[in-house]
Amino acid sequence: MRWGRLTAPAPQAKAAGMDTSETIERKEPASPKAQKRAGGFGETLRFLLLMFVFAVLLRGFVAAPFSIPSGSMLPRMMIGDYLFVAKWPYGFSRFSLPFGIISFDGRVLAAEPARGDTVVFRYPGGDGEDYVKRLIGLPGDQVQMKGGILFLNGEPVPKVRVADYLMPVTPNSPCRSVAPGQVHVVARGDGQRFCAYPRYRETLPGGRSYEILDQVDGRADDTPVFLVPEDHYFMMGDNRDDSEDSRFPRSEGGVGFLPADHLIGRAMVTFFSTDGSAEWLKPWTWFSATRWERIGETYQ
Repeated sequence: MRWGRLTAPAPQAKAAGMDTSETIERKEPASPKAQKRAGGFGETLRFLLLMFVFAVLLRGFVAAPFSIPSGSMLPRMMIGDYLFVAKWPYGFSRFSLPFGIISFDGRVLAAEPARGDTVVFRYPGGDGEDYVKRLIGLPGDQVQMKGGILFLNGEPVPKVRVADYLMPVTPNSPCRSVAPGQVHVVARGDGQRFCAYPRYRETLPGGRSYEILDQVDGRADDTPVFLVPEDHYFMMGDNRDDSEDSRFPRSEGGVGFLPADHLIGRAMVTFFSTDGSAEWLKPWTWFSATRWERIGETYQ
């Protein structure tokens, strides 16, 4: 409601014997349409601001989406997978929060990750990229590879050969091998082509198991003993011969020992996956390119 201003009567009105009480000038209130327009803009702005704050809190403290750009975690993760990563299991650091809005040292509400977790972390080489690997070594662990066998604290981790992993050959997932000439491609009757990779199952102390690929006898199949420092972790990709991880120093493009405050979160669930064949101008390909069978897959 708009209030008018108070004014004193003119001297002529007093002389004429007119009522000398003050008169009030009133302005017509704004039209309902104008009021609605002003109120609608303010409410919209307030709603958008609240949604932004909610999105920042959700992404910073609950879960955030990530995409898989490489095959270093085959067979569990494929190029083109999109997953939600849980932020709360390990606590929070400056790398957990989006846009770098807060910078601080260490972790808040820190909790120890479990050996075998599939972890998203900020690459410690300083390029601002996020990586995903499997956590193999905890602080104080001794980690070594001998003849392609993983050793933890001097004991070999069981590694059992299972059926080859048949990866469909698609635009975003070509048949890639770390050893030229050793690519094994098989075809189905309908013409679908697959890349066959030697697959194994590893079982960590405590019974946690997962599948890995071991393509060749590479230099990372035999390493010195790595002693994991305090507040650091040892990370490895499941595609053992196609992963630059803690077996390699950062000077060679590897991860080295991962500082604890670089942890971002634990892989939770795949919410979308595409084989890369979709075209923006052909909406029907958005559906045919989707790997529907991968949606909803969870990570242990």
